[in-house]
Amino acid sequence: MPTISLPTKDRRLEPYTTGEPIVLPKKGDPPKFNRVAYAATHVVADPLADIDPWLDAAIDWESTIAFRHYLWDLGLGVAEAMDTAQRGTGLDWSGAKELIRRALEAARSRSGALISCGVGTDHLEATHGGTVDDVIHAYEEQIEAIEAMGGRVILMASRALVRAAKGPKDYVKVYDRILKQVREPVILHWLGEMFDPQLNGYWGAPDHIAAMETCLAIINDHAAKVDGVKISLLSKDTEILMRRRLAPGVRMYTGDDFNYAELIAGDEEGHSDALLGIFDAIAPAASAGLTRLAAGDRQGFHSVLEPTVPLSRHIFKQPTRFYKTGIVFLAWLNGLQDQFVMVGGQESARSLSHLVELFRLADKARVLHDPDLAASRMSRLLAMHGLA
Repeated sequence: MPTISLPTKDRRLEPYTTGEPIVLPKKGDPPKFNRVAYAATHVVADPLADIDPWLDAAIDWESTIAFRHYLWDLGLGVAEAMDTAQRGTGLDWSGAKELIRRALEAARSRSGALISCGVGTDHLEATHGGTVDDVIHAYEEQIEAIEAMGGRVILMASRALVRAAKGPKDYVKVYDRILKQVREPVILHWLGEMFDPQLNGYWGAPDHIAAMETCLAIINDHAAKVDGVKISLLSKDTEILMRRRLAPGVRMYTGDDFNYAELIAGDEEGHSDALLGIFDAIAPAASAGLTRLAAGDRQGFHSVLEPTVPLSRHIFKQPTRFYKTGIVFLAWLNGLQDQFVMVGGQESARSLSHLVELFRLADKARVLHDPDLAASRMSRLLAMHGLA
């Protein structure tokens, strides 16, 4: 296995030898799971586009769609055009709509590909704050576009609604109107303020337990139109509490990138399915672990997933909203894209020391696909920072 010189916290260089990675399954029929498992997926930026990265976005469509096929090959679903794809932090509604169109077309080219698509109000937020009725119309516009393309909807949280709402009743008004109209059951998305500070106080209350009451009332009043709810609050106790109160048939999709292994495994009263940004980064481990869980091997599931948790907690450390940098960095190390650049120039959002520790933790989690390639690319990054 390759050995690389990595900087330490006391600013020395010391040798680090990588371990054996998880063996990727051979292409063929994707594995079957007893959990629904989506990876919220990133986009690959085009490094040769003549744009100002802080102002404009250019996507390498071929590499972006190839990454979706990689996830489908591993049996994972694709949660498209969500925050992991830098929705609202570089990718606007126009870009998201084109991404969704291309991803849905790719999904139709293969049997059984699972995909759901993020719907929000970001085109409204780009122009003005808007009223509650404006938020409703913005959601309706995006839903109409996605349904016309044959896509299933993930109803993302709305920054504009936070600004426009006067209290829980306004959230009830918006979701009641939208859920009565959708063609198929949707996934609701409760994204915590640690992921997006502009969503603080969602559902009309800054306290998560109080906010949960409003969210549960909406879900349980429209259970036939709700496939499930994804909550990203990084609190396993809050998720379990809410999970136990959902109407029968409504899924809890964990978005907890700190405690996902425990929540997916579940307890005697139930389990969470998955819709996770970290599954973009640890897709081989997620697939291997879920395959073992489906075979009744809970110990095997934990043996594969638990080593990935320190990596995930590092990638999603505060400020949590910068987690996309680690996701894209790992995709580059693994040869799943040819460059470490991001929409909005966000490759600069994490420090070199953060990325060095990410390399170590990814190796310990056995998710460096090709250690020789990963070590070579890590060495090139260090050299660019004067650590040849």
